[in-house]
Amino acid sequence: MKILSKNVYVGPNIYANFPVIRYQIDIGELEQWPSVKLGTGFIDGLIEALPSLQSHGCSYGEEGGFIKRLKEDEGTWIGHIWEHVALELQNLAGSPVNFGRTRSLKKEGCYNVVYQYHQRDVGLEAGSLGMRLLTHLMPANVQQVIKANIEDDFDFTDELRSFVRMAQRKEFGPSTGSLVAAAEQRNIPWLRLNEYSLVQFGHGKYQQRIQATITSETKHIAVEISCDKEDTHNLLNDLGLPVPQQMMAYSEKQAARAANKIGFPVVVKPLNANHGRGVSINLTTDEEVITAYHEAQKHGTSKAILIESFLTGYDHRMLVVNNELVAVAKRVPGHVVGDGSSSIEELVDIVNLDPRRGIGHEKVLTRLELDSQAERLMDEANYNKQTILDKDQVFFLRSTANLSTGGTAIDVTDMVHPDNRDMAVRSIKAIGLDVGGVDFLSDDISKSYKEIGGGICECNAAPGFRMHVAPSEGTPRDVAGKVIDMLFPVGSKARIPIAAITGTNGKTTTSRMLASIMKSSGFTTGMTSTDGVYIDGHLTVKGDMTGPTAAQIVLRDPSVDFAIMETARGGILKRGLGYNTCNVGACINVTADHLGQRGINTVEQLAQIKRVVVEVAKDVVVLNADDHLCLQMADFCEAERICYVTMDSGHGLVREHIRSGGMAAVLEKGINGDMITIYDKGAHIPLLWTHLIPATVEGKALHNVQNAMFAAAIAYSFDTSLENIRQGLRIFNTSFYQAPGRLNIYDELPFKVILDYAHNPAAIATITDLAKRLDVSGKRRIVMAMPGDRRDEDILAVANITAKGFDTFICKADDDRRGRGHDEVPQILKQTLLDAGIDEDNIQVIPAEEEAIEQGLKDCKKGDLLIILGDNITRCWKQIVHFNSDAGQDNQDETPSQDFPEKLFEHVEHKFELNAGESLVHDERGVRLVVEHDEDSD
Repeated sequence: MKILSKNVYVGPNIYANFPVIRYQIDIGELEQWPSVKLGTGFIDGLIEALPSLQSHGCSYGEEGGFIKRLKEDEGTWIGHIWEHVALELQNLAGSPVNFGRTRSLKKEGCYNVVYQYHQRDVGLEAGSLGMRLLTHLMPANVQQVIKANIEDDFDFTDELRSFVRMAQRKEFGPSTGSLVAAAEQRNIPWLRLNEYSLVQFGHGKYQQRIQATITSETKHIAVEISCDKEDTHNLLNDLGLPVPQQMMAYSEKQAARAANKIGFPVVVKPLNANHGRGVSINLTTDEEVITAYHEAQKHGTSKAILIESFLTGYDHRMLVVNNELVAVAKRVPGHVVGDGSSSIEELVDIVNLDPRRGIGHEKVLTRLELDSQAERLMDEANYNKQTILDKDQVFFLRSTANLSTGGTAIDVTDMVHPDNRDMAVRSIKAIGLDVGGVDFLSDDISKSYKEIGGGICECNAAPGFRMHVAPSEGTPRDVAGKVIDMLFPVGSKARIPIAAITGTNGKTTTSRMLASIMKSSGFTTGMTSTDGVYIDGHLTVKGDMTGPTAAQIVLRDPSVDFAIMETARGGILKRGLGYNTCNVGACINVTADHLGQRGINTVEQLAQIKRVVVEVAKDVVVLNADDHLCLQMADFCEAERICYVTMDSGHGLVREHIRSGGMAAVLEKGINGDMITIYDKGAHIPLLWTHLIPATVEGKALHNVQNAMFAAAIAYSFDTSLENIRQGLRIFNTSFYQAPGRLNIYDELPFKVILDYAHNPAAIATITDLAKRLDVSGKRRIVMAMPGDRRDEDILAVANITAKGFDTFICKADDDRRGRGHDEVPQILKQTLLDAGIDEDNIQVIPAEEEAIEQGLKDCKKGDLLIILGDNITRCWKQIVHFNSDAGQDNQDETPSQDFPEKLFEHVEHKFELNAGESLVHDERGVRLVVEHDEDSD
């Protein structure tokens, strides 16, 4: 079997609205070997290895359905079997996943295998181990046919145990997992920030963090106090709380003296360890104290060791959250109970048969082990593994009651005496923890410590929740929910508004327009785009940032309170979305681009990719009613409302939508030009004349008119005021600094130059349309290219489109040829232009972009229009603004470009002397010179 490709989707994708792994595989000869041909030995071996596959319903929708598929007349194929095995392995490791889908592709023997995962590495390893198991189970003749690498020493039991341990290292522990589950129940989003237990709840400025059960509100000094057992003891003792006598020792002699002074029996423990590590109890001789002293030193980082009086009673963990006792568990050390006939070793095996026990933190209880600590306790009792205990005789294999060493927990929350309750709250409050655990010894937790005694062993920061969430006996307590409610009180916000924008063309400009509007409304925006990630208008990460990584950069930024996610085809295809849901999702258009790549060959398939953004929107979906592929997306919406955008004021469907109270943005013609109008719940709201929006070039750039309509509709969907929408659109322009590569107009030469990053037929058609609409006294010229990875038919389409709008043509190539020859693309463009009737004298082929642009600028005369379809946009723009034409040479020397203010400064500083306290600055647009005076200067 060959793996042709692999994708790990981190969020909603074309297969599911949650994380999945997709393998594209070619099973080769195994296409001739469905499960029934592999034989009963294969099927029985699989069931023996993974008996829990019996619970898989598969297409039958009932228990045993998958086993039935394996055995039925036709059987099923290895890709489908692999999917189920990968899912079941994850379930055995503690990840409850159940979604899978295997579908054949056009080529025989090729399949898409998709299955759900919780943690990336666990999901991938489940696939790897699953395939090794299936290969191992195949009959020898099949193994020879497929030339499999057979592992002679493959032991699935050992492999499964190793896999489960690996999964536990990667997956959340029970405490963190319970907090994540509580957040999900409250519809609070979360992001995992590392491979361990650091988690962010909420987005942007509303975020809170936890690491295990330490929260972002936990005070550092409180954690330090709780980790220092002497400080904790002294602090509680000074408040009159019940604590044992305690002394510190720095040598074994000091330890022995301290034990004698306190009085036997005593406890020896490290100064700063946890989980019961290095703790020895009920010590009655100097020799035991000295041995325990050295054991404690192995587990603590301090040279000091604590000796304290031994308190009798049951071990209780009392959990306090936000100054409230929320759960109490009586902890019992790992033990066995005799039956009069079984050895200790056999009793341990019987205990471990409990399905609630697993490896480490895999399940609610941990397996018992006959390790060195158990052997020490057996030696002290003159027992060994083969000792047979009397019936009902209890023998403890641990001296401490930690669940991680096999202990059990009994919930006793409802039995706690009020004095004991107050004592626990006072203790945690005294230390200063928002979440803390008190280890309290008492013979009866239902009676006051003031009457029957008892004492506090220690107080813990980051207390474990497993014993309370899933006690061995008693009522489970929603302690994680108490923590989440503390971090996010009722009525507080956890989510920032998210606008997600997709489409073939116009995504970036629409995103920038929306950012301008929301900034006018007082928001600190985070925006992803093909140019980079922008936080409050400042570029923070440069590059094509339209995938899930960029989305999470925005959602993790603590200053952001409004997110704008430009979401491109590539990111969805490769890794899915970086957010689970958005408030408003918009699709501007779907036209041919990137076809023939990554299995997407038609615009209908492209629309299915972009539809993912629409499917996850929960409040409003904004769709282009003039694009039939966008219209079809309405059938897949789960949002509360749909807003249609149309430039056709006579659009029948939109008219009916408006009449039924729906929302729409419509371009209406008036006596003064075209008006963007909002319809909502029967209201008719004239918004703004298009010629008042600078980016529309007095209303002639119709593609930016449409982009402005989308930006307005999205902003309106967030209840943004009409005045802020108008203001945001009025102040937005397509200068190089506001929107690089998006209709950047340069008017400082005797001719007009427009630089644009249009790189597909639809985008170039809009530029061609604009060129024809502009008043031009000279010639219309174009420097054009197409990316090399586009189909030949796309390159031909571009040439035919431009042939109808321009007088002269320079055909170039992008810097990255993307698999094409040096001048292959420009030659295709030239030949198509010739076939379209363009005179050869009006066509030049100059493959290098810089040379092509230089020639295009030199060819221009006064009154001409030059359109440049650029690749390296920054370089192109600098080349334009630094160009000196013969006609404008003198003017260029005297009037430096305002687009490069540093040149303006150089020019001015040759003319003026600055006085003390004065400095030259430019505003954020780089278009004004200001002389600033220090307040302290004359």
